[in-house]
Amino acid sequence: MKDAFGIPQSLLVLGGTSEIALATARRLVVRRTRTVWLAGRPSPALESAATQLRSLGAEVHTVAFDALDPESHETVLGKVFAEGDIDMVLLAFGILGDQAHDEREPVAAVRVAQTNYTGAVSAGLVSARALQTQGHGSLVVLSSVAGERARRADFIYGSSKAGLDVFTQGLGDALHGTGVHVMVVRPGFVRSRMTAGLEEAPLATTPEAVATAIELGLRRRSETVWVPGALRVVMAAVRHLPRAVFRLLPL
Repeated sequence: MKDAFGIPQSLLVLGGTSEIALATARRLVVRRTRTVWLAGRPSPALESAATQLRSLGAEVHTVAFDALDPESHETVLGKVFAEGDIDMVLLAFGILGDQAHDEREPVAAVRVAQTNYTGAVSAGLVSARALQTQGHGSLVVLSSVAGERARRADFIYGSSKAGLDVFTQGLGDALHGTGVHVMVVRPGFVRSRMTAGLEEAPLATTPEAVATAIELGLRRRSETVWVPGALRVVMAAVRHLPRAVFRLLPL
């Protein structure tokens, strides 16, 4: 169960090598989290992440999980929940893709959509049902400001995040009153391996800053978290710009 300040004692990370997820796990372990499950494709990076969290005092397990294999999600995640209650599920997997390449290669574009949206829908529903069955817990989903409005530079990635964002909001409404807390996290440009080599956008942030915002959101039981917070105002304006004007912006 969560402590009095909303910090989970047990955490399941879907996307166990995500820099944002690991920054969040480190922050929570330092606070009160004692058991962590890192779910992802088996790799040295996944094992390294587990070792890092163990060094902070957590009991850490790794589990083979593939976002692109939704048929396996009920079995894989069911085994985790069978081991005991999970206080928080952090859905953090996703790929950016290569917009120019993916426009020319539709199969690659579909892989972005299947990973970021289809896989997340499957894993999100399985996790939500398990949390509802145990009667408590939080489902935290990493969305993106890229889903707020389609941009020429990344509309394939942005569309997948837009779908995920709407799905998560609807899931939160469906679970309202069940004891399950659903929170959408919308970071802007995050300095990470995924964005290495890309031109940095205004209001860029870090995995650690996102982790801090997630912890605060858990304590407040927020439904939506923007990182940084100023993006809420910026995107409210951008969302309503006429398309003719929007196309002229250097976005």
